[in-house]
Amino acid sequence: MQKTTEAVVLLAEGFEEIEAITVIDTLRRAEIETQVAAIGAGLDVRGGHGITVKADCLLSEIRDKRPHLVVLPGGGTGVKNIAASAEAKLLTAAAENVAAICAAPSALAGWGMLQGKSATSYPGFEEKLKAGGAHCLTARVIVDGNLTTSRGPGTALEFALQLVENLRGKEARDKLAAQMLAG
Repeated sequence: MQKTTEAVVLLAEGFEEIEAITVIDTLRRAEIETQVAAIGAGLDVRGGHGITVKADCLLSEIRDKRPHLVVLPGGGTGVKNIAASAEAKLLTAAAENVAAICAAPSALAGWGMLQGKSATSYPGFEEKLKAGGAHCLTARVIVDGNLTTSRGPGTALEFALQLVENLRGKEARDKLAAQMLAG
């Protein structure tokens, strides 16, 4: 029997819907226990393109957990809201693995979590990453130790499948990719 790995996907008002939903769906298809945690006072979180998602819990309810993986979706406003959350910073710092896509690596840079790491982001955020000590690359998905970063909505499925590989191995990733017709 495979070990269930806990993942937490953080949602804040203004999140990028494709990035969040793709990751949540892919992790759950891989049978990875995945909680969606809302930053703020309510479970209903409105994305940057007007799609509202109901989170499983409030971040405040799980702030003392040490998850295997914390995922930060992008979206300009959503990332600003994540970056402003002390609870999000603490949970992310406690995680064994961290993943961020699009603008979200800039939150990690602002928290001092990219020092000496290779990372990628949505174009235009490179200076923020460099200011946080990161070595910026332009690959679609970058894995550096326990950190995984990606570029944006068009790379969301590759990013999500990489997270499956990080947690469950290449065989699990390849099997799921084949089932999803993702190559």
